[in-house]
Amino acid sequence: MKQSESFFLMPAFLACFALAPVANIANAAPANFEVDDEHFSMVFEIMHIGYAPVMGMFRKVEGEFVYDEETRELASGKLTFKSKSVFTNHGKRDDHLTGKDFLNTSKYPDITFTVTSFETTGESTGVVTGELNLLGQTNPVELDVTLNKAAEYPIGHEEYTLGISAQTTLKRSDWGMTYGLDPALVGDEVNLRFGFEAIKDSGWF
Repeated sequence: MKQSESFFLMPAFLACFALAPVANIANAAPANFEVDDEHFSMVFEIMHIGYAPVMGMFRKVEGEFVYDEETRELASGKLTFKSKSVFTNHGKRDDHLTGKDFLNTSKYPDITFTVTSFETTGESTGVVTGELNLLGQTNPVELDVTLNKAAEYPIGHEEYTLGISAQTTLKRSDWGMTYGLDPALVGDEVNLRFGFEAIKDSGWF
């Protein structure tokens, strides 16, 4: 074992993703939004032997959700991370993370977050509850989300777009990932921060 080979983590989300409210009557009624994988960032952070946190990310993600901006209802949503895309800027550590001690990517290529409910907490904030499936186990996760902006994109595709930030803290042991906990080489708590854009499907309804 290499002590520098710490951990990863999912998401998700994310995973992450659901949206906070927007009061925009012009865009009322449920609409499908697709996560823009070119404008998606997810950072995980986990302590290494008590010295310093190791940070990383997943580089391949896809997702979509149905959201009604007027009623602030999130009807459905799913975010999928490709576990083999984990990246911590250290080749040997990334190889360790994709193995059986951590993500076991050959058996579990996908990490998924499926939305189950959404509650608004402010004009542009909310809490998304969902089911996170990791290593074949599923547990509930809550994400604190903030809607940063909702408007037509000023460049490029020029479609109506939502800009979202989200964060949560998980315990990897809840999904059976216990490598390095005893002795305390790799922390149990994993801090996750998300930022992404989601494009409205203009053909929806």
